[in-house]
Amino acid sequence: MSEAREKALALVKEHNREEGHIQHAFAVEATMRYFGEKKGEDPELWGLVGLLHDIDWEETQETPEKHCSLAPQWLKDAGYSDEIIRAVQAHGWSICSDVEPLTEMEKTLFAIDELTGLIITTALVRPGKSLQDLKVKSVKKKWKDKRFAAGVDREIIIKGAEMLGVTIEDLIDGTIEAMKPVEKELGLGE
Repeated sequence: MSEAREKALALVKEHNREEGHIQHAFAVEATMRYFGEKKGEDPELWGLVGLLHDIDWEETQETPEKHCSLAPQWLKDAGYSDEIIRAVQAHGWSICSDVEPLTEMEKTLFAIDELTGLIITTALVRPGKSLQDLKVKSVKKKWKDKRFAAGVDREIIIKGAEMLGVTIEDLIDGTIEAMKPVEKELGLGE
């Protein structure tokens, strides 16, 4: 584990105690690293943004409109760059933040945050509870059932895919692939 990741994880755990929130941070981190590398960007930076993106969630979950409001100061105090702080704020655009995703990193985080939850929930209802054999069509089938993973805002995912200029299917496929290597850390697999 790199020193930068170790520092970020310690900060995340300082503010988040629930295992599900830590697992979500790992899912988004892995997905951001994957897409950062695919786009020829710095996977370490993208991974840190993914790991840190919901740092203030446990403090604001009772008032979700305040999500992304505590994170900037916490991250600044911990010495994180404006680039990381802005990306964390931009993932809540149109929900709890007016910071619009502009860079590829910001747009990717915006697009995949909710999607990781839908994919994990889809894997959990399968016999092996694994990502290893999960297909895009299985996720798309669950996508259509609005009662399944009802908390996942599919419109945000659609908007994110459009910002990135990719299909929903390609975004789902890449997100599944990104999370496969860390499925044990996500509470998946046998």
